[in-house]
Order: sequence, then structure tokens, then C-alpha cells
Amino acid sequence: MFIKFKEKFLSSQMCRNYKKMWKYVKPYWGRAVLALLITIPIGAMDAVIAWALKPYMDIVMIEKGTNYTTFIPILIILFTLIQSIFNYSATYLNTWVGQKVSIGLKIDLFKKLLHYNAAFFDKRNSGEIVFRFNNDVDTSCNGLLANLKLFTTRLFSSVALICVLFYNSWQLAIVAVVILGVALYPLTTVKKRIKTIMDKTVFSGSAVVTHFNETFNGNRIISSYNLYDYQEKKFSETLHQCFKLGIKMTQRTGIMSPMMHFIVSIGVAAVIWLGSYLIVTHAITPGNFVSFIAALIMLYTPIKAIGNNFNAVQTALMAMDRVFELLDGKPDITSKKDAIKLTGLKKGIEYKDVCFEYVAGKPVLKHINLKIKKGETVAFVGNSGGGKTTMVNLLPRFYDVTSGNLLFDGIDVRDLELDSLRDNIAIVFQDNFLFSGTIRDNIMLGKENATEEEVRAAVKSACLEEFINNLDKGLDTNIGERGTLLSGGQKQRIAIARAFLKNAPVVILDEATSALDNKSEAVVQQAVDNLMKDRTVFIIAHRLSTVRNADKIVVINYGELVEMGTHDELLKKQNSIYASLYRSQLK
Repeated sequence: MFIKFKEKFLSSQMCRNYKKMWKYVKPYWGRAVLALLITIPIGAMDAVIAWALKPYMDIVMIEKGTNYTTFIPILIILFTLIQSIFNYSATYLNTWVGQKVSIGLKIDLFKKLLHYNAAFFDKRNSGEIVFRFNNDVDTSCNGLLANLKLFTTRLFSSVALICVLFYNSWQLAIVAVVILGVALYPLTTVKKRIKTIMDKTVFSGSAVVTHFNETFNGNRIISSYNLYDYQEKKFSETLHQCFKLGIKMTQRTGIMSPMMHFIVSIGVAAVIWLGSYLIVTHAITPGNFVSFIAALIMLYTPIKAIGNNFNAVQTALMAMDRVFELLDGKPDITSKKDAIKLTGLKKGIEYKDVCFEYVAGKPVLKHINLKIKKGETVAFVGNSGGGKTTMVNLLPRFYDVTSGNLLFDGIDVRDLELDSLRDNIAIVFQDNFLFSGTIRDNIMLGKENATEEEVRAAVKSACLEEFINNLDKGLDTNIGERGTLLSGGQKQRIAIARAFLKNAPVVILDEATSALDNKSEAVVQQAVDNLMKDRTVFIIAHRLSTVRNADKIVVINYGELVEMGTHDELLKKQNSIYASLYRSQLK
């Protein structure tokens, strides 16, 4: 029976999580153990005061002796001082170890987050990411270590105090210990009570963070459309949802501490009743009884409030479950063990009967067949939502094809080393993300070890020279978070300079000029033309005037390749969809 219990424990989720946590605690195990050992005297010294009351009562109060009148108070003060020093040391060590463990977990989680594929982010909001990858780590580490100190201290305190109880009266001690066991029993149901509510609480908490993120990023939309009342209403509804969950949590767990308080009071009453009888029958001395009562109260008092602490421990354990669930997860898109390293494009790229679905049963691309030779420029046009962006998102494996093959020089992209594949592709999006820092920092993301000459050449090719020269700090000008201090055209050209510096053989231009005014578009288009030279280029464009010179124009409508040819060929084609789109734009 013991073996079965042991096997069940070792296979439990909690046990597995503790084994995984050891990896992060191991570098600091010395301090962690020291913090744990310090709790032994902290807890044990609680018994000193209770134990000292027996001789004090019997000798000083009953026998009127004066031998202990000075010694015992000084002893109590001395032990309390030592206990306070140990308490501070344990708190400091626990905090130090907790923060180090938290840093290790957050770094690993951040690495994991960086390598998750696009589909992972499509299904989650920013608040959930912050909660799952940051807040849960703090909850698990800080909650567990803080309460570990409390529980280990209480454990050794309880053991020492129970020894004092038995020292004074074994009869009273048995009553006290039985009542203690009854009082602690409700704690065994805590996890079951709060599991479902905690999952919902995490979701609501992440929604609150999302509201703040949306308000920060969408502040201009909120102002321009006077969305103050709308946003406030949504935020208020989320907070009221959090309130309801908090009340449910209290309803399910709030009764524990009062219940334990009531059970403990029964134990104290029983001890006083039985103790009075034992004093009268001379089974124990008044000193024994006073010492016993002091030890009992010191034992019972923390128990009355331990329910709240135990709730915090269970919350921390569930947060740990969520943390290791993320750490154990694997991105859907990774390199194979025997993946082939891509070293440039030699022949070309081919879509071979490619089908793709974001959601099962709802095809986005349907049996696409297309060959692109090295050095060709291919433009994808067609109806909005027809699959143009999906076509190019498959190239760097933001997503994997549902069926068919996408080939680089005859090799399926899934057989290529993922990092090397992406090293050979540069992308300029419609809304390029710029990181906080300087212009130089953002350009050099294309090549971290680029020389000053390479950076300057990229700046010149991206038509940024005049803009940079007019800035007081030039390339070292800080652009603010997401590049808020720059215009749309300036952002695009920085992204183009970044792509120049990367010098990849394949370039993707995802509507790079569609959001710009005519003047900005002309400058950015010149930068784009420079970038396209001697490269294999994929263009997505709504403005068909920008793709007239493409080697191939591919019309994608509702996930199907319906037309293909040069600009002139498609204009001459009878009932041409491209010709219809082009003429409607000219009008």
C-alpha cells in the first residue's frame, strides 16, 4: 500500500513540477537550504517562552521564590532578539533566492515566447501573454517561497510547542493534538474549491491588462472617435467580472478561517475544563497548566489564520502549473533534427499544389501551383482577404502549408533549417514595427555587426540621407516606442534600410507603400526600387500602378490562382480580372 502511494505521489503533477523547479533552484541551493535551516530555530524558539512560564509560575508565583525573577525575563528577551535576527535573515535569503529563480524562469519563458509561431499569437491577446509569461512567474515564485518560510517556521514551531504540551501534560496534549487535526482537515479541499475560479480569474486579469494596452496603442482612435464612454463601459464590465470572481473565491474559501477559529476555540475550552480537573486532583501544577495554555495559544493562533495562507500556496501552485505548461509546450514550427542549411537562392521557388487553412475546414489557399525563377519579381493582386498575404507568409514559415509543398531550390521549406531560411528573406511590411531606441539600433537589426560604411550605404539606398542629416543626433536620434516620433514614410524607409543591411536574396514587400501619401510614396518607391535590384522579390499591392514592371503578376481570388502574366499580357486578355481592377483604379 505504501509503495502504491509513493508511486502515485512521484507521478503527480506537483511532484513533477518540483523536479522541474529544481533546475532553477539548484544554482542557489546553498542559500535556499540555509534559509530553510534558519526556520528551525525561529520556530523552535517559540516554545521557549511557553516552557519558561512553568518554573516562573511554580517558583515565583506559588513558592514566592526570587531566583527566576530576573533570569527568565532576560532569557525571553535574549531568545526573542536571536529569533528576530534569524527571521530577518530567512526573509532576506528567501527573497534573494525567489528573485533569482523568478529571473531564470522569466528568461526561459521569454525565449519560448520568442520562438512561438504566428498562430500562437493569433489566438491570444496581449494581456494573456503578460499574465502567463510574467505575472504567473511572480505569483508562483514569490507566493511559494514566502509561504514556504511561513509553513516551515510554523512546522518547527508546532513541533516544539507540541513537545511543551506533552512535557506539561500528556492528557491535555492528546486533546489539543486531536482538535488540531480536525481544524486542519478543511485545508485538504482548498485546491478543488478554487481551481475553476482561478482559471477564470487569470482570464479576467489578462483582460484588464489588454484594456490598458489597447488604450495606450489606440489612444488616437479613442480620441478621434470619442470612444471614452465605450472604452470605460468595456473596462467597467471587466472589473465587475473580476469582482464577481473575487466574491465567489471568498464564498468558497472564506469560511475556512472562521471554521478553524471555531474548532480551535472548542479545543481551548476542552483543555481549560480538563486542566481545571487535573489541577484540583494534583495531576499537574498551576505552572504546568499556565505553560500548557501559553503553548496551546501560541500553537493555535497561527492555525486560525492559516487558511488564508494555504489559499495563497494553492494559488501559487496553480500558477506554477501554468508556467511549466508553457515551458513544456513546443512551437508547432521548428527545424528538423537533420534540417538542411539554406545558403542563398540558386534556382528559384515553387508553390506545388499548395493548400492552406487557418481553421480546419475553411480553406484559404486552394491548390496553388506557381514557379518563380531566381531574380524575378512577382506581384500578388486580387480581392481583399483572397489569400495574397498568406502566400508570402508561407515563405518564411510563419505558417506551414496544410498540404502540398513550398520549395526553395527544389527543397521543401520544412526540410530547411528555420533560422537559415529566415536569414535569406527580408520583409518590409505595410506597418513596420520599430523598437524603442535609436534609428541606428533599428537599422542594425538587419545585421548586428554591420560596419559604419555598411550602415551608411543602407541609409543612402533607402533614401534616408537627407532626413538623417537634418537631425541633430543623426542616426543616434531616439525614435520613441514603436517609432511614434516618425512619419509613415520615414518608418518605411528605416524598414527598407534594415532590409538592405540584411542583404537577403529574397525580399517580400507587403503593401509597402499603400498607406502613404503621394509625396511619401514617391520617395519610398524609389527606395523600394533600389532594394529590388538583383533580388527575387514578392510584392503584395493594392495600388496596381506599383506593379506594372513586375515579371509576373499573379491574381489570387478567394484562395485560387485565377490569372498570371505580365501587365501587358493581362490587359490584353479577354475578360481579365486584373484588367478590370486596373481600369477601375485608374478611374
